[in-house]
Amino acid sequence: MRVALVNPPWTFDGSIYFGCREPHLPIELGAAQVLLEAACHEAQMFDGALDGMDMPAIVEAIAAYGPDLTVVTTAPTYLFWRCTQPEVTVPRRFLHLLGEGGGRTVAIGPHGSATPRAALRKLGCDVLVCGESEEAIVTLADGRPPLEIPGLAVRADGDVIVTGPPLKTRFTDLPALHWPNRWLRNHRHHHHRFDQEPTGPGAEIEASRGCPYACSFCAKLDFRDAYRRRDLAILAEEIDRLLQQDVTYLYFIDEIFLPWKELLELLERRKVEFGIQTRIDLWKPDMIELLGRAGCVSVEAGVESITESGRESLNKRCRMTTSQLTERLLHTKRHVPFVQANLIEVVTDDTEEVERWRDLMRDAGIWANDPVPLYPYPSSPDYGKLWGTPDDHAWERAHAHYLAQFSQLSDVQDERPLPLEMLECDEVA
Repeated sequence: MRVALVNPPWTFDGSIYFGCREPHLPIELGAAQVLLEAACHEAQMFDGALDGMDMPAIVEAIAAYGPDLTVVTTAPTYLFWRCTQPEVTVPRRFLHLLGEGGGRTVAIGPHGSATPRAALRKLGCDVLVCGESEEAIVTLADGRPPLEIPGLAVRADGDVIVTGPPLKTRFTDLPALHWPNRWLRNHRHHHHRFDQEPTGPGAEIEASRGCPYACSFCAKLDFRDAYRRRDLAILAEEIDRLLQQDVTYLYFIDEIFLPWKELLELLERRKVEFGIQTRIDLWKPDMIELLGRAGCVSVEAGVESITESGRESLNKRCRMTTSQLTERLLHTKRHVPFVQANLIEVVTDDTEEVERWRDLMRDAGIWANDPVPLYPYPSSPDYGKLWGTPDDHAWERAHAHYLAQFSQLSDVQDERPLPLEMLECDEVA
């Protein structure tokens, strides 16, 4: 079967989205491609940003390709599934313009994973995969009837049938991904790097998937939840392939990059620079020093709250005091050029204390961001605590709550966002 894997050209006007808006490799589509090819299917990726195509151009290119199956993601990349934009405006517009030109249409992403019936109706696609989608896409390409595949939402007799809970892929033996040279040449963005301007192409890569923690704010209950580590030999093959394509910087999209001595030693031998997101309380000083020697130039460390009670309220299960965390961050800065201490808006944190701690970090060369207001994503424990199991109106409910609760947003959000109904209104017209 011929399969088109599509990352549409994204826009976020009026959105609360605070993820990075630069182009990134669509890891979920790359993973699907290697599995499809291993199963003797033909697959081609289309990326609005990396291919330099606007919406009409990408629709025309896919129609010319003539796929039997078209897969579109509802979030820009796996990297941002946990903090996705609430609206599905862009993929819905893409599917509307594509019409019958792409064969059977399949949506994947965080929206349908949390609220499959609502997402399928909004998008107007034929099938929707709940959870991690790579293996289900192969099964669909194999020709198995959608109603026989677990973890899908399928149109049937005027209704939407959900065939099972969200899926989790095996991941550990996922083959090395491969990316077109033209994409990497166009990928000049070094994600979350601020110590210097890019000197060559950047790339995203995935060493592990999931997280062993259950922080209240993290949207991962329906995807990328259980922690799995990828086979090191496969990972080495993918890294070497990227270096042969002149990539100079890697960003590990892992939910939490845990200390992994063998991987760090592998990176140290290759002398490539890279960035990670992690919890610094899980790193001992000697491993932080190895992290720096391995080539890490950017660490985003999830501190979240400057108080132990605040972190406890977020179910961080952090065993360190704030003083210990501060010292660990300072130690990291001695070995890694750029360090961010990520903060979330916690009502029990004193504003003046937060500012004093941010000043302390700033004086040490560490960026502690303006605390970000919490969005109760439908796949997060916070949503469940507020409203229980997500229903078809979960995104609208969470969005209205967020806009009503916060009159001022973070310095990593650009504008006053619109209600979800306005964002998604008449976009297909």
